[in-house]
Amino acid sequence: MKFGIYPGGRAGTVCSHPPDVAAIRHLVDDLSGGRAFVVREYVHFFGDTTPPDVVTSLGADHELAHLTMPDEWYVEGNRELDLVVSYLPRTADLAGWLVFLDTVIDRYGHLTRYLQVTLEPNFPIPLIDGSSPGVREALVLGIPHARAALDRRGLQHVRVGFSVAEPPEWLGGDDQFWSYLSSIPYQDFAAHVDYVGLGLYPDAFAPVAPRGNPGDTASLTTHALHHLRGVSLPRAHIPPETPIHIVENGTPSGSPRTEQAQCDSLADMLGVLRTEQSALHITHYELFSLRDADSGSTEPTGTLGLVTDTYRPKPAFAVYRDIVRSTDPLPAPDIPGRP
Repeated sequence: MKFGIYPGGRAGTVCSHPPDVAAIRHLVDDLSGGRAFVVREYVHFFGDTTPPDVVTSLGADHELAHLTMPDEWYVEGNRELDLVVSYLPRTADLAGWLVFLDTVIDRYGHLTRYLQVTLEPNFPIPLIDGSSPGVREALVLGIPHARAALDRRGLQHVRVGFSVAEPPEWLGGDDQFWSYLSSIPYQDFAAHVDYVGLGLYPDAFAPVAPRGNPGDTASLTTHALHHLRGVSLPRAHIPPETPIHIVENGTPSGSPRTEQAQCDSLADMLGVLRTEQSALHITHYELFSLRDADSGSTEPTGTLGLVTDTYRPKPAFAVYRDIVRSTDPLPAPDIPGRP
């Protein structure tokens, strides 16, 4: 399994300090130890009707000018860029969306190894793609459009996929999303999907059972993985050889939790993922995130980082670093038949 991280210090609208480029360089190098390491970043399509203050609140004003780090950093030191193109217009705008995908590929395609088209379109969470009008069509049209655009530019090595949030019980279920994908012929959508990403936060937003009991973090992780592979993906005609990437996974340390509890939860989730990786064809894992968005916050999104918002490492930093460095450094296999 190949590991990675989101290096910024933002979770939605929460970001208490600007990024420290030197600190990020040092910490990511320390985590990776020279191994192939995936770096996750985000750009957003807002269309023409989204108020400027919404764009600013997400820190998205200058995304096509630069990401968190300088361009060259993403292709140095055995790093690979996983770039998310999020769809967040106030009104459906499929034509504008496809033009934006072309613009992103022109700007960042040469740096990119994985291109994620939409962010969690299966749930209508505010400021996440599932809340945006036309998001299902944006996904189904966007995947083959991005593949063709990359191929025209000689970027056949870039993998194209999408992400979902699991498990299905969260927010009342996502049956309508998978029913829609089930109606799309294989050759029109699933045939173009190189991987499916999973956003996984089993203990971040609701209480869970104590460790070692049914309903604890480990059992919820297992349930989410098996439901995605065994139930959801077959409905969308996505075959078992299509890899699963854990594209976001995190657990908070802020009150009423503790930094030690964050360590325990992270170890439990990664233990499950390492056990299940072969059976479920899980090839990538990316942690959210390197830095807290706001270490003083009592909201879970504020304290998902391995380091505080001033870059002090928490105990979970060493836990993740040790797991990354103890894993076979060979890259995960690509999809059979793809270059």
